[in-house]
This record gives sequence, C-alpha cells and structure tokens, in this order.
Amino acid sequence: MDPQVLNTLLMTIASTSHLAVDLFLRLLNVCVTDIEESDDGTESHQYADSTMLVAITDVLCSMDRRVWARETSTEWWDHIVLQSWDDEQWLQNFRMRKATFMGLCDDLASNLRRMNTRFRDALSVEKRVAIAIWKLATPDCFRSVANQFGVGKSTVGIVLMQVCRAINRTLTRRTVTLGNVQDILDGFAEMGFPNCGGAVDGTHIPIISPPHLASEYINRKGYFSVVLQALVDHRGHFTDIYSGWPGKVHDARIFRNSALFRRLRAGTFFPDHKITVGDVEMPIVILGDPAYPLMPWLMKPYTGKLDRSKERFNYGLSRCRMTVERAFGRLKARWRSLFGKLDLMESGITAVISACCTLHNICEGKGERFSEEWTSEVRRLENEFAQPESRANREAQERASRIRDAIREQFDAESQQ
Repeated sequence: MDPQVLNTLLMTIASTSHLAVDLFLRLLNVCVTDIEESDDGTESHQYADSTMLVAITDVLCSMDRRVWARETSTEWWDHIVLQSWDDEQWLQNFRMRKATFMGLCDDLASNLRRMNTRFRDALSVEKRVAIAIWKLATPDCFRSVANQFGVGKSTVGIVLMQVCRAINRTLTRRTVTLGNVQDILDGFAEMGFPNCGGAVDGTHIPIISPPHLASEYINRKGYFSVVLQALVDHRGHFTDIYSGWPGKVHDARIFRNSALFRRLRAGTFFPDHKITVGDVEMPIVILGDPAYPLMPWLMKPYTGKLDRSKERFNYGLSRCRMTVERAFGRLKARWRSLFGKLDLMESGITAVISACCTLHNICEGKGERFSEEWTSEVRRLENEFAQPESRANREAQERASRIRDAIREQFDAESQQ
C-alpha cells in the first residue's frame, strides 16, 4: 500500500478511536452524575437523554480538522507569487500583468467571495482567480494545479467553473461586443476591403470522448472536438462568439443556426451604412472562407478557375480575413488549455471557451504583451490537432454575386491606375 495512503488511513483511525473514547467517557459521566443527583435514587431518563445529546454534539463539534481536510501548503502563492513576482513573471505564467490580474479580481469579487466556515477558511478571490487562470494558461492537469496551489484536486475543478461562469456573467457582454463600427470600417478599408465590419470563421477545440453521441464529435481530422465560431474586428478582437456544436457539423450549418446569422439577415447587427460600388448598392459585409454561403452581407472567395481579377479579389479578401485566423492563434497560444482535450461536461466546455475569448479581449484591450514564444510552444499541438479544411457548401445567390463582381471590378480598376 502507498505509504501516504497508509498514513492517512492510520490518522483517520486514530482520530476516530479518540472520538469514540471521548464520547464513551462523557456519556458514562452523564449517567453517573444523573443517578447521583436523582432524589429518589432512580434514573431520570428524560434528563439523561437530553444531556447525552448535548454531549454528542459537543464531541462532534470539537473534532480535529484533520478528519475533514488534508493539510496543504500555500507558501508558494501567499509569499512568493503575490509578494515577489515581477510583471514579467506574471505575464509568462498568468498571461497578464499583476495590475490587470488584480483589476480582474475586483470585477469578479462580488460573484466569487465566500464566507469562512467552522471547518476551513474560504479561498480568497485572488487565489480562486489565480487557480482558474493558471489552469487555462497551462496544459497542466487538475492534480498538478492542485499541488501548485495547495488545494484539493476537486477544488481546482470547482473553482475553474466558478471563475469561468463569473467571467461570462459579469464581463462577456461588455467585453465581447461590436464597439465603434466606424473604426472597424476604417480599419478594414486601410487593409484593402471596403465597408467591411468583420471576419468570421470557426476553429475546432479538442475534447475527450464525450459519454453520449461520441461519433458526432469526431471531425474530419479524426479527433473529438467542439467548434468555436467567432467574428473579429480589424484588431483581432472578438465581437461575437458562438461555441458548443459537435466537431462533425459543417461550419455553414453552425453559422445558419447562430444569432449572428439571424441578426445579419435581419439587418440589426450593424447600423444601416451602405455604399455604392459601380452601380451596385453594398451594405456592411463580413468576410468568410469558401465554407460559408455567399450573401449580400457576406463575401467569400471565388472558387474554381480564376482569372487575374478574381485572384486579385481573393487576395484582398484573404488579407483581411487573416485577422480571424490570427485571433484564433493568439487565443490558443495564451490559453493553452484549449489544446489540452478539455476534460469537462459539455456545458463546462462552452463556459471555458467563452471565458477564454473574454480574457483574450481583456488582454488585447489592456495592451498585454504577446510573446511569440507562446506561438512556438503550441506548434506541436497544432500539428497534432490540425484544423479540418473548409468545404464550399452551396452556390452563390444572384444579388450577392453582383456585389462581389462589382468589388472585383473596382479592385481591377484600381490596380490599373
């Protein structure tokens, strides 16, 4: 038997034996005292029963804490990380500087603060957030994170979900948002595409085999995954996210079932801002790869045999659409748990992905430095979990084709000037 397990067992037996002896002696004392104090020399059973109950309660409430919780060390977090680490150490390990981390804790405090109990002190808000961020930023298993912070393995899982749900409840709505539309239009215009409000794409997040309908989660590369669909602006900030669909499902189907599709089709996602290209009226558009349907408000590349003007159009579109691919790359390089086959229930996976997207926007918005070393660290994982190639799913609609052709002709004319 493992010496540590044997030691724990013996301590438990010793504590339990001590408890039994203490309880026996107290009950014996109660009975003797009750008989001595009885006026007629007979037992007062009602009084004895009440006193016994009080004695049992006293013993149970005075039990050694070792029966309930294992002693662990928090020296590393309390005295090394909090008091000694500089911003570079915080950035490398928590993906953000200490000031950003503390600001995050302030935002989440009302949702994460817990009261101390008789048996143990509650974890501080800062330690809860640190446990979750460390788990998200590293490929470490739950046991490794538990040992690092001096908590139980199950505590890491509980805290991770508490923090992720607090982030989603408190910060996601105000962080993953469209922002200033004119800035986005100007940003994509400088990159070469007119009246563009964002780039959309999907990425596969590896997971372990789910307990139900596992075959639905196997993507075309042969591993289990869920899909994150995201719309990003010209800076690579997420402006809309939608996750949780099984990896087997086509990107176009996920898109058509999203709130983003419904709002774009209804014309309520962007303000009404149209321009004229040639003789065609063009609304604000988003850019997608060939897997997405061609719509008046969604442009995608030409496929098949391409002439020079079509190649020029595809180049301009691809240059802007790369923003979403770079955003996915930075997201996964910062939060490496997204490459670690998330060992969570389906609802937990969605909460973690959403929280990572929110944290990505916070770090980008705060100007947190992104280290290229992080990208090299995940290249091996990118090879292991390669993204399935996109597939075209349907023919272009007539009106959308006219808009795309008009933009192509404008690109062609500009190149000849």
